[in-house]
Amino acid sequence: MEQTTKAALLVMDMQSSILGMLPDATGLVDKVARAITQARSNNMPVIYVVVGFRAGTPEISASNKSFSAISSRGPWTEEQAAQWLQIHAEVAPQQSDIVVTKRRVSAFTGSDLEVVLRAQGVGHLVLTGIATSGVVLSTLREASDKDFRLTVIEDCCADMDEEVHRVLMEKVFPRQAEVMRLEEWV
Repeated sequence: MEQTTKAALLVMDMQSSILGMLPDATGLVDKVARAITQARSNNMPVIYVVVGFRAGTPEISASNKSFSAISSRGPWTEEQAAQWLQIHAEVAPQQSDIVVTKRRVSAFTGSDLEVVLRAQGVGHLVLTGIATSGVVLSTLREASDKDFRLTVIEDCCADMDEEVHRVLMEKVFPRQAEVMRLEEWV
């Protein structure tokens, strides 16, 4: 990959349906909104990554432990698929933002994210999102293997397990990324 410092902010899985799994997502949403505002004021591309499936969930294998619960609830209608994709209103994309749909945990798997990043000349990813042990971890690992420079905004990420979040931020992520709080990043 060519050496470039152009950065993009990735806002990952900030869908209302996923945020609803947190006991209180208000603080996370507020901080991610501030990060988005900061990125836009610096003319940094804001790229939203959402996890989504077609009606009938043909992308979900019964052997996929993470996603098979969705398809086991019965037929997934067009309306359910559209509702699932809804990004929280307080961090909603603007017309100029890019929205990428992925089919698995990593932002790269089943999406055109890498094509978009290369077309935009992006070599540095700033990661935000939910869950730290899901999309953030998987995306960080794959992006590192693809030679992207990485920053993780610690308080713009969340996990259902606070201890897992802490361990990843303090012990795992620093091996491949710069980890900082929003106040440091802005």
